[in-house]
Amino acid sequence: MDIGVGSEARGPDSGPEGGETRARRTRDRRGRGMRGPGVAPARPGTPALRTARQRFDQLVLDVVTPLDERWHRHLGLVEYAVEDAPMLPDDWGDETVPLSSLVRGKGQDPTRLVIFRRPIEHRSSSRDELEAMVHTVVVEQIAELLNLTPGQVDERYAD
Repeated sequence: MDIGVGSEARGPDSGPEGGETRARRTRDRRGRGMRGPGVAPARPGTPALRTARQRFDQLVLDVVTPLDERWHRHLGLVEYAVEDAPMLPDDWGDETVPLSSLVRGKGQDPTRLVIFRRPIEHRSSSRDELEAMVHTVVVEQIAELLNLTPGQVDERYAD
């Protein structure tokens, strides 16, 4: 009798050859990668990972909140917004793209500060540079509104 050749000698995980372990089948049969998200959501029905736009919005909010709390009395009503890219006129030069827009309020209309996400992201190569660029743009715009130098608005501006 030859031991290890018959089907009785092979276990359920054995391959066609006795003693070889067969690789377990997965759902990635055609090499296309995972079928579902790699991270389970904290709350069902919500995405587990935030998009680049959501992360940028949160970054702007983190920069704006302490500055607005500090200067709110002097600034008055200011609306902060994030847009993907500025709408440039056809005759705009290729050498510059604005990173933000500031429209002063009149009467009951609030002042509006718009940060443009794509031009800022394009100029930043890391998360730290992105944070520094957003901070710089917001501080410079608030300084312009208050007729102060950026260093007076935030002492971290020179960093």
